[in-house]
Amino acid sequence: MRRLSVTLGVGACLTLAAFARPGRAGEATTVRRATEYTTARRAAAAAPGSLIDSLRGRSRKLRARFLSPTRTASVPILRELFGDSATSHAGIYATPDSVSAATPFHFITMRPFADKVRGRIGAYRIGFFPAERRGVRSASYSNPEGFLEVTANNQDTHISEHFRLRDFLTHDQATVWPKYLVLQETLVDKLELVLAELRSMGIPAQKMRVMSGFRTPQYNEQGVGAGGRVQDSRHQYGDAADVYVMNSARDWMSDLNGDGRVDIRDARVLAKAAERVEQAHPELAGGIGVYTATSAHGPFVHIDVRGQRARWGSL
Repeated sequence: MRRLSVTLGVGACLTLAAFARPGRAGEATTVRRATEYTTARRAAAAAPGSLIDSLRGRSRKLRARFLSPTRTASVPILRELFGDSATSHAGIYATPDSVSAATPFHFITMRPFADKVRGRIGAYRIGFFPAERRGVRSASYSNPEGFLEVTANNQDTHISEHFRLRDFLTHDQATVWPKYLVLQETLVDKLELVLAELRSMGIPAQKMRVMSGFRTPQYNEQGVGAGGRVQDSRHQYGDAADVYVMNSARDWMSDLNGDGRVDIRDARVLAKAAERVEQAHPELAGGIGVYTATSAHGPFVHIDVRGQRARWGSL
């Protein structure tokens, strides 16, 4: 283990411990964690306008910032705290927040898009994004900047108060590690705001379940067709999720409107909360779609942050 002291201003000094933790099946996950705060650093971190505070989103519940190779330059403290490797190697770099070391804030650096070769990164199949095969309608359908690398060891990393990395993974290739994920912080922020909005409406909302988050293009392609997934689904860009609220151990939408039944009316309650979030935060505009139950799943709501308003289903 090696220790590194970094001066952060306001007379504060932060001591870091860098260490390697072995993963499963031979994988090695490098974890760098801030371990000691001086009194001055705690005071500085708690002050309004502090760096970490500014990264917690509109919900104030984000616990991660995702950084593509081109975005690392916008967070110079990343190199200052964790060294040059943090800007050049995919990994999770955790700094305890000003409240408790049990809830660290994470800087997560991505693998560049160019690391995908012939539709794969390593053994993990990703496929080809629409822009790799044809022209796209707008910049929002351009190829992602990069991929979050998710391992068997880091999949439970909290990226916000209520969500972890694994919540948004594509539902296939169960035994393949590492997996790769495209995800936008703005989506996670919006979902946290929707949870908070439900509670402000007096509706119990203990947990939001992500039924479908990121879909790799090769996975999305399997459902494209009449009545199925669209070829340019926003799920491929990490800014869409199909969700429902769980207030019990049953993995199913809960009775949100209190009528003793679970049906599309409960999904409409969830959609209404998402609508209210967009009204309060127009910069999070996107799609809201309501879906009925089938034999395979309960009712759910599609929520995304595509940048423009879109509505469908029986709202």
